[in-house]
Amino acid sequence: MYSKAFFLASIAVAANAFAPSFLGGRLSLRQGAPTSAVSMKIELPPLPYEYTALEPKISKTTLTIHHDKHHAKYVNVANQMIEGTEMENDDCETIFMKAHKDGNVGLFNNAAQAWNHAFYWESMKSGGGGKPTGDIATQIEKDFGSYDKFKEEFSTAGNTAFGSGWAWLSWDGKKLVVDKTIGAGNPITDGKKPVLTMDVWEHAYYVDYQNMRGDYVNTFLDELVNWDNVNEVFAKAK
Repeated sequence: MYSKAFFLASIAVAANAFAPSFLGGRLSLRQGAPTSAVSMKIELPPLPYEYTALEPKISKTTLTIHHDKHHAKYVNVANQMIEGTEMENDDCETIFMKAHKDGNVGLFNNAAQAWNHAFYWESMKSGGGGKPTGDIATQIEKDFGSYDKFKEEFSTAGNTAFGSGWAWLSWDGKKLVVDKTIGAGNPITDGKKPVLTMDVWEHAYYVDYQNMRGDYVNTFLDELVNWDNVNEVFAKAK
């Protein structure tokens, strides 16, 4: 059985290893190193809290690797891929939507993952979780029947996303809906407006929870969700 130390070393190596970059119109596999020539329209935002703020639910080690290695890699590779193109000055959402429309899988994966992660950081806070208050609480009661039913549906989405993916709470224009996406998928491509997301890629939880994804999902909902942010995003989505 692999030790936690072994996995920690492995995930750090993987985050720094080979990643797709766009050169000469073709997708190649090489490490994408930042250069001053690369447009930084897609940016790596700092975490909205200290690296230790979510401990012991999410460790400093996990946040450091997840943000500084994985998220940073998506940002860097996406910027390499748009350098010198008409998308060079577009915002991240515009870029991944254009990539989705054009069937540019490599660009979509990196730009969407850059967006997804930035949104994920904002979806958590120290001392969060539990039942929400405000407009989002009222809407959850209306659309799901109760918070407990929403929690069950959201947990199922997170626990059943096969392999790597995301669980989402989104506004579809009429009601709140729960979705799960695989890989870099984002409900925006289906015309929805996300208000909350949970990362269920293994690098989001494996150092702290190993193979117990369900424990991470429960902790996210019970102790981490930033409902204040969800209310702010929901107000803009309606």
